[in-house]
Amino acid sequence: MPQRREQRERRRHHGRRGSRHYDEKKGRNTLGKVIAVIQLLISVIFVGILFNSGMIPMKYLAAGAVVLLLLFALTFGMQYIRNKIHIVGIVLSILISAALAFGTYYFMNMHQAISNIGGAEYKTDNMIVVVKKEDSAESILDAQNYIFGVQTAADQTNNEKMITKLSTLIGQEPNVSEFNTVQEEAQALLDGRIEAAIYNEAFNSLITDEIEGYEDQVRILYQYGIDTKLEKVDQSVTEPFNVYISGIDVYGPISTNSRSDVNIIATVNPETRQVLLTTTPRDYYVTLPGVSGNQRDKLTHAGIYGVDVSMATLEQLYNTDINYYARVNFTSLIEIVDTLGGVDVNSEYAFEAGGYSFQQGVNHLNGKQALAFSRERHSFASGDNQRGKNQEAVITAIINKMLTPSMLTKAMDIVKELDDCVETNVSMDQLSKLIQMQLNSGGSWSILTDNAIGTGDSNTCYSSGSQMLYVMNPNEVSVNSISSKINRILGGEKITQ
Repeated sequence: MPQRREQRERRRHHGRRGSRHYDEKKGRNTLGKVIAVIQLLISVIFVGILFNSGMIPMKYLAAGAVVLLLLFALTFGMQYIRNKIHIVGIVLSILISAALAFGTYYFMNMHQAISNIGGAEYKTDNMIVVVKKEDSAESILDAQNYIFGVQTAADQTNNEKMITKLSTLIGQEPNVSEFNTVQEEAQALLDGRIEAAIYNEAFNSLITDEIEGYEDQVRILYQYGIDTKLEKVDQSVTEPFNVYISGIDVYGPISTNSRSDVNIIATVNPETRQVLLTTTPRDYYVTLPGVSGNQRDKLTHAGIYGVDVSMATLEQLYNTDINYYARVNFTSLIEIVDTLGGVDVNSEYAFEAGGYSFQQGVNHLNGKQALAFSRERHSFASGDNQRGKNQEAVITAIINKMLTPSMLTKAMDIVKELDDCVETNVSMDQLSKLIQMQLNSGGSWSILTDNAIGTGDSNTCYSSGSQMLYVMNPNEVSVNSISSKINRILGGEKITQ
């Protein structure tokens, strides 16, 4: 009898152990299934974000979704297998979920950065009140009874808005003294004939060209941004289009208005996969539509009045429509090239500039070298014409580098840099379609270049009053040839250099 009781006790004990083991195994399997379901949810979120971005072609999106579904089926199914296989399934599911979570975070940040780059709807004129550096005024209220100078040569609408704003701030109509040009106004401030000067900050470049050391003798007392809405673009990026690439002659924030030293039209035909880069010299002597009337000015000065004026000027010159723009400055070029790991630029000549030596043929350039290469003109007999060709060479090198497969690993870094140093009116939706189009079709593009030429001269400019400045009279044969080439590419004709 005692022996039977002992046997029954052992059976009960083993039964309890088996039950506990079963419960523990069941618990582990349940945990694995929950983790696999979480993996599935993250997969759905990841695919949904890619789909909503509009960047990824459907063939890649569908293939990716199938792969993720198969991975879920694998990790979930492994929870039904005995031994240690279910543990491998849990570890695999955790790794896949972590990778998808990182990918989701990465792509959301990139999507936001791209969104920040595109869709510019306004241009901003930064109107300023400037006083001499040693002036005791600390705020605009301290200058209530000052004599304010204004120039009458250009930008009258913004001047009037600024004076209205000042009237509100100081509680009275400001005492205003008028000058023919902004240079005369600035000199009057330094001479003490006025106590404050009102003008668009973009005119600083005109002042400093004539008055050496001006910026070291003055300070900004008050500034007021005036936003002007730009015309919305309805052109599809899947159809042929023109992009105006404007390089402004300043460092720092891309929003700063300034002269446009680089003026390139990129004519893009997605169907023929051709890009024509056309450079127009900064000193081209042209009229500025809606600004200068029949009086001519340098093309570079159009940037003072906004990117839309530069675009309208080039549209009129070449008898074409320019749909989009992209503005970059000196800082932009340096950062973009460095983020790409440098670019290989072909130089027609051997020359030195900015402390660097460039050989004839291919040069691997970093950001500062690329900027020096792009800005030099005194080393060449054709001066600004050759500088335009060199700028085209740098842009061609950047485009070619960005289209290489190795750049996929640097996509986020590139987009982040563009976020800070490029301003464009291309919308997020249009940028997404461009990316999708390139991913979908792949392959290389044919990049052609051309540049307008002219004859050097000296003449007065709308933005500078009666002051005589160096200008370049357009060569009509060159202009007409470029106009024809632009419109032939837009029309779908396949052309050669």
